[in-house]
Amino acid sequence: MVEIKMKDGGIIRLELDRQAAPLTVENFEQLIGDEFYDGLIFHRVIKDFMIQGGDPTGTGMGGPGHEIKGEFSSNGWDNPLSHKRGVVSMARSGNPDSAGSQFFITHGDATFLDGDYAAFGRVTEGMDVIDHIATVATDGSDRPLEEVAIETMRIVEDGE
Repeated sequence: MVEIKMKDGGIIRLELDRQAAPLTVENFEQLIGDEFYDGLIFHRVIKDFMIQGGDPTGTGMGGPGHEIKGEFSSNGWDNPLSHKRGVVSMARSGNPDSAGSQFFITHGDATFLDGDYAAFGRVTEGMDVIDHIATVATDGSDRPLEEVAIETMRIVEDGE
């Protein structure tokens, strides 16, 4: 389990699916262990679609300095997860193997992403927090007008 504690006190819990996307989960857990996500913002928010974060520059252009293989069917990987509401997936550029640290959580069903993005988990608690983030005021680039920041992201035992 992953616990995301937001600076406003909200808590989001994620269950990762190592079978669907083992490289992606390993990369995500390594970044969490390195406290990479602490203090980062959700820089892109689109109601009824998704919230995106994990960029150390906060611009949508940054990453951890490495890229991983995209674990999805159009890139030769059998990933059975569908981008339904509450699914966690990796953001990337046009290059299928360009994901690094940016991730998104679907606010609504986005099954049109299936097969082209590496889904690797789901929200088990805190969809109310996702709902709140998804409705913040944004500018023309879908960037929140006020920062929506992660305080900490940690791997926790189920039930902690």
